[in-house]
Amino acid sequence: MLFLDELPEFDRKVLEVLREPLETGEIHISRAARQVTFPARFQLLAAMNPCPCGYLGHGRRACRCTPEQVMRYRAKISGPLLDRFDLMVEVGSLPLEELQQLPSGDATATVRARVVAARERQWQRQGRSNAELQGAELDEVCALPEAERSYLNQLLEKLALSARAYHRVLRVARTLADLQDTALARTHLLQAVQFRRGLAGFGSNE
Repeated sequence: MLFLDELPEFDRKVLEVLREPLETGEIHISRAARQVTFPARFQLLAAMNPCPCGYLGHGRRACRCTPEQVMRYRAKISGPLLDRFDLMVEVGSLPLEELQQLPSGDATATVRARVVAARERQWQRQGRSNAELQGAELDEVCALPEAERSYLNQLLEKLALSARAYHRVLRVARTLADLQDTALARTHLLQAVQFRRGLAGFGSNE
């Protein structure tokens, strides 16, 4: 697992190097007349502020950034790199009194058991995790009725998402269904697309 805090503060060239191993699980290094390939399968987690000062959308403090500064800040992360993220969650600022009254939620052991059970379902069904599904195998495991496929296509077209995003949405939706031990349904597709909607407005196409 690789966690990058303050993602836009990393050098653009360093971030772009991550695109290949995120896609293939390997990294190729060339030096003079020699080339070598190393395994590089990892899960990437990243965090960033909504703007340079960190207060865009804050309920109690005003953002000091201009729209141009916000755009330049977000454009430090390329569109092709962002396209390789499956999930994006915006975490808003909470007042202290509300933070202290939040419910405890599920215990870690409960969540872990749910994840382990979902992974076991995937291995029993296809002999690998959903993240490793490609091509025809992905289409088979995530087969959709015509109405659901048309609904998903309309959502993706409306959000101008790529073919890569389409496959990632299917994998996430299938995983959501596995966590609930249910068949793949429209609710899972919608939730998977919602996780990608946060990517809108970030990144450049370079």
